[in-house]
Amino acid sequence: MGCFGGPCTLWSFCKSSAYSTSRQEVDSNMHDRGKSTVGSCIRQRHHGLFPLLDHEVCHLTKSRSAPSEMIRKVTPSKHNNMPISTVKMLSAREANFSGKGRFSLADRCHVLSRYLPVNARCRIDRMDTRAYVSQFSADGTLFFAGFQGSHIRIYNVDNVWKVQKDILAKSLRWTITDTSLSPDQRYLVYASMSPVVHIVNVGSAVAESHANITEIHDGLNFSDDDGDGDFGIFSVKFSTDGRELVAGTGDHAIYVYDLEANKPSLQISAHLCDVNTVAFADETGHLIYSGSDDNLCKVWDRRCLNDSRRAAGVLTGHLEGITFLDSRGDGRYFISNGKDQTTKLWDIRRMSCNEYMSVKQRTSNWDYQWMDYPASERHRKHPSDQSLATYRGHSVLRTLIRCYFSPEYSTGQKYIYTGSNNGNIYIYDVVTGAQVAKLDYHDLTVRDCSWHPTYPMLVSSSWDGMIVQWEFLGNGKASAMVRKKKRRRLGY
Repeated sequence: MGCFGGPCTLWSFCKSSAYSTSRQEVDSNMHDRGKSTVGSCIRQRHHGLFPLLDHEVCHLTKSRSAPSEMIRKVTPSKHNNMPISTVKMLSAREANFSGKGRFSLADRCHVLSRYLPVNARCRIDRMDTRAYVSQFSADGTLFFAGFQGSHIRIYNVDNVWKVQKDILAKSLRWTITDTSLSPDQRYLVYASMSPVVHIVNVGSAVAESHANITEIHDGLNFSDDDGDGDFGIFSVKFSTDGRELVAGTGDHAIYVYDLEANKPSLQISAHLCDVNTVAFADETGHLIYSGSDDNLCKVWDRRCLNDSRRAAGVLTGHLEGITFLDSRGDGRYFISNGKDQTTKLWDIRRMSCNEYMSVKQRTSNWDYQWMDYPASERHRKHPSDQSLATYRGHSVLRTLIRCYFSPEYSTGQKYIYTGSNNGNIYIYDVVTGAQVAKLDYHDLTVRDCSWHPTYPMLVSSSWDGMIVQWEFLGNGKASAMVRKKKRRRLGY
């Protein structure tokens, strides 16, 4: 370990960045450092490869990351489509051109969204088994990662990434498939290929949490019988109020677990195949999104579910199974990763009631667990595609690779980022579809990655067992870790 500590303030970051960057950075020309690749599409059009997104979400994204009108008038960019330099933005703020004496939320995002975390700053940890899941807490003070060898480690970000709690999981089947931290950051749940989810007290004084030896890991049984059942849980998430869990399972179902009643409160036979991913659409908890190996994304409205348990709507467009989805948090938009090697952006107002349109669109005789995706299929489009946009470049193979919106606080959710089977992390511009960065350090699949909620920092977890921190380096120097990267490939 030995990385930087917690996030700095917006002012100190902007000030130090603005006055230490080179002229090239000030002129908005994001540059190549170490093994990261920053796309030239930030500076120019995408040459028609991606149809320009002209939709409400485009205007919402721009409004969250565009400087105030007065600042735009007094500090025009050299090119209309280029961001205003950080120095000019800070000068405009000091001169109070906005009339508010401070940055607006959009001004802040306009500055911070340019400083992409594309430099491999340091290796936080390395285990001898594959890392499957990892995420920051909502406030960015904690980071947790789950490994195939039964370990879950919780790191204190503000305390130089010290391991705050080392959890040895109970009754693990194959691997830890998912973890979720409660909104109050007191409890963490973990799932595996079992219908029982276990819960751990994160705030206890026990640093070495060995299941039912040093600390009790209570089991939450999602099965509707007294036995353990034979299905696994691929995805589990806390509700915003922390009272419920939603899970996607191998018996093609969605479950909602009532933590106060300590029992499942809802079971839906949701799909024709494994439900690989679920998420609450927003803070109300009324809407649930799901994605399955049947190629479909579905929307479920708990307020109007009747005995038929029909979905509120279906979204068709992926040609292969869904591996992950992430909600924008507004109850309207979400993204999904698919085994057809794409990420798609969705507006649930486009959903339909026909859930059979996609079933026959799969590529025959292809298995994503051990075969490369056929080159001839890479740009094939579903005849009934309802998505708003499709993002290509990463590879979704071997495992359920995850994708996310970038943070609202620092970027205005301007970007989409995802792991990849080839060991890289990809960052795309939501509106233009441009691949704005490719982060290259890991030797094996990056299954999960997480962008700090307020600071330009990204942490990736890989099947090579490594947890790696990425940051923007204001001095323009590649880190020693990137320069000395080992090319030895591990045998698992």
